[in-house]
Amino acid sequence: MPPDRKYEKYFQKQGFELIAGVDEVGVGPLAGPVLAAAVILPSDQRIKGLNDSKKLSARQRAGLFTLILKQARGIGVGIVDHRLIDRINILKASHLAMRLAVEALKPAPDLLLIDGKYPLKKNLPQLALRGGDGRCSSIAAASIVAKVLRDRIMGEFDKHFPRYGFGQHKGYGTPAHLKRILKYGPCPIHRRSYNPVQRSAESHKRLDIQQLSLYNSN
Repeated sequence: MPPDRKYEKYFQKQGFELIAGVDEVGVGPLAGPVLAAAVILPSDQRIKGLNDSKKLSARQRAGLFTLILKQARGIGVGIVDHRLIDRINILKASHLAMRLAVEALKPAPDLLLIDGKYPLKKNLPQLALRGGDGRCSSIAAASIVAKVLRDRIMGEFDKHFPRYGFGQHKGYGTPAHLKRILKYGPCPIHRRSYNPVQRSAESHKRLDIQQLSLYNSN
């Protein structure tokens, strides 16, 4: 079953008008930012085809992204880069990105529907829904906005660091990506707190020391 508007309808009957779905993307990747979106959908229009962004093709997401931009009453985006992820950990970073997305929303929401187990540290009525991007239309819309925007960011990083293939895997730990990290070492946007990146950095550091020792001995 695709996501529907039952949660929005329930809370609208309780008197809430501006209900925002909130979701993030980019918890798992080894590189790049975590990005969250908050979306307030209109109550009098339906966007056909909304679904969890992971269940949609890139082409489907692009089409729905355009419709969401046209029809949404409000869209907010929050981004936390790889440096802050390394500093505060990915769970805190993802929650911060979601809070920033909510704070960027205009008009400000009355209530939040959040994908995941945990509510946000916001003084707003809210409901956390596990698997919410597959159950709730507003959260599904947020998941699509977040995914499309983060993919575009990783496409730009691909131009700056072409040897890593960010345009294809978007920073996730695919076999091809892991192979390139081992070959070239981490680049500036890799998350140094993630184990595969740490191991690669340590391996390249040892290799550099060995090469320096060989050079000095000659």
